[in-house]
Amino acid sequence: MSTTTRKADEAAPGGRRPGRRRGSLGVQNAAGWLFSTPFLVLFAVFMAFPIVATLLMSFTDFGLGNVTRPLDARFIGFENYTRLFGDERFLKSLFNTAYFVVVGVPLTIGLGLLVAVLLNNGIDRARTFFRVGFYAPVVTSIVAVAVVWRFVLDPSDGLIAGLASEVGLTAPDFLGSEALAMPSLIAMAVWRNLGTVMVLFIAGLQAIPTEVREAARLDGVGPWQELRRITIPLLRPTLLYASVITTIGYLNVFEEPFVMTQGGPSDSTLTVSLNMYREGFNFFHMGYASAMAYVLFVVIMGITVLQLRLLKDNTR
Repeated sequence: MSTTTRKADEAAPGGRRPGRRRGSLGVQNAAGWLFSTPFLVLFAVFMAFPIVATLLMSFTDFGLGNVTRPLDARFIGFENYTRLFGDERFLKSLFNTAYFVVVGVPLTIGLGLLVAVLLNNGIDRARTFFRVGFYAPVVTSIVAVAVVWRFVLDPSDGLIAGLASEVGLTAPDFLGSEALAMPSLIAMAVWRNLGTVMVLFIAGLQAIPTEVREAARLDGVGPWQELRRITIPLLRPTLLYASVITTIGYLNVFEEPFVMTQGGPSDSTLTVSLNMYREGFNFFHMGYASAMAYVLFVVIMGITVLQLRLLKDNTR
């Protein structure tokens, strides 16, 4: 068979080469599924199954105090969900969580952007030192963070109390006051999460072409106008991502109130996640806690979709 004929046969729909390609793709697909199997098994067992089980559990009266097996739980429909919105403690935890998000997210994003701009442009010496310093709280254990902040906020022997006594003032009881406990936790959360947002914004700033900034400066654009009219618009994709992950993290806030205040004083720092933990593992109301989890899930999904829609056209 001539070379021309062989090429025609291979190029034809019934030729050998397309068949070999299909077989090669099949082997590649099989190999891909084979390598993905460990993840898929772990995801199904430890993620998908608990998610579905929790949803089903939220429609039952399952609790370790009254039912020994999940299959013995009684189906009660939407009773857990209707009960939630008549529960004053849950409504207060929902308000506290909203307060944490509304105050904490703008502070974290704003300070993270400010620090990123300063480290990217304004500080030449010891830049790496400052970056590591701002990011260190992110990778520090919450227990270590709590020890530091308890020392800072202690009304008798803390750092702020010592500084206040030097000028003849008395430091307030930050964690024992209903008015100051939540702002204190927000300050700790912002300090702890600032490094993550800073790293994201530094990466976004370094992706902006230097020619754009140089052209703006040649046109007489000042630092503030450059930030407002050039830097922030070009950082919108990074801003969107940072806002979404920070909001989701703060809606799920648990560690700060659990370690620092246990939800007190008088439930002023009780969040939805901490309330869910109490109902599920302290009072063993598993069905009720599952309903809380799915209400929080719906809230997170709604806010995330809203953020994506608000910034969608500006990030294309």
